[in-house]
Amino acid sequence: MARAYNFCAGPAALPEEVLFQAQEEIANWHGVGCSVMEMSHRSDEFVSIADEATQDFKDLLAIGDDYEVLFVQGGASSQFSMVPLNLLSDKTTADYVNTGQWSKKAISEAKRYCDVNVVASSEAENFTTVPDFDQWALSKDAAYLHYTPNETIGGVEFDFIPNVDAPLVADYSSSILSEPLDVSKFGLIYAGAQKNIGPAGLTIVIVRKDLLGKAKDFTPTMFDYQVHAKAGSMNNTPPTYAWYLSGLVFKWLKRQGGLKEMAEINKRKADKLYGYIDQSDFYSNPVDPRYRSRMNVPFVLADDQLDSKFLQKAEEARLLNLAGHRSVGGMRASIYNAVPERAVDALIDFMKAFEKDYA
Repeated sequence: MARAYNFCAGPAALPEEVLFQAQEEIANWHGVGCSVMEMSHRSDEFVSIADEATQDFKDLLAIGDDYEVLFVQGGASSQFSMVPLNLLSDKTTADYVNTGQWSKKAISEAKRYCDVNVVASSEAENFTTVPDFDQWALSKDAAYLHYTPNETIGGVEFDFIPNVDAPLVADYSSSILSEPLDVSKFGLIYAGAQKNIGPAGLTIVIVRKDLLGKAKDFTPTMFDYQVHAKAGSMNNTPPTYAWYLSGLVFKWLKRQGGLKEMAEINKRKADKLYGYIDQSDFYSNPVDPRYRSRMNVPFVLADDQLDSKFLQKAEEARLLNLAGHRSVGGMRASIYNAVPERAVDALIDFMKAFEKDYA
């Protein structure tokens, strides 16, 4: 049976080329006689896999030598603790922007370690927009400012990078590698892998070197960025197969022409889907058009009693994982890098047919 189109928010679709290559190599990687899953992470073979993946990731984002790239475990949720533990130093306040459910989780965790100043929030607008930057109430002496450039659940995406004096920290889990990014504007970027990088189990951290070595004394060893940096992300056994698969994704992105080409494709996919939603009286998207996500497109039906029927029919049409997050309901199509344009075309065709039958 042919593969379905997968619109899951995470774990998300992987490029078919990558899956087929992994299938070919799964039992015997490059004639070594075993799978990558069975290799010692200290072996020359795996170290070469890790080094090449790291370099390809740096190439894609043009990351300078003044940054470390770490491959760690624990998901983006662990970063909610690791960021304050490593970056607070002798300061007691950190600035946070609240634009959705993932921002709220980061804020809640940071309050365990410091005074959190919420510089701006769109909660009163039901997280459908981004607060105007000139209204942000920034602290005078914040250790850093944290924000979530793309909110996976609400489908809200910043169209600007905040310009602040404190080190800028960003949770790029659902939009990393979707377009070129000036990493030099950030003190730290983190991203869970299971959306635009690779399979679940891996998190990538890009951290400016001058921010290392300042962790709180009580920071657990495996939560200290400097420990990971000194050990080449191998202080303990890393998620080797996830690292390997992510490396294949980085190679795939290079073959597509890099992030500039991916940005054009992603814009085209999003414009198609939003364009259809906007011209319809049957579907709608609640997000301020200026801040609509290119990666996660939530939409609702005019009659929410039809939601279950829509999802049932979509699954029958081999369009998978279109249910909105349990906290907001409705529908959501996540159209990450690995979701081909033909999948968006198929979704729009289905939505047209469903509207014709049920409007």
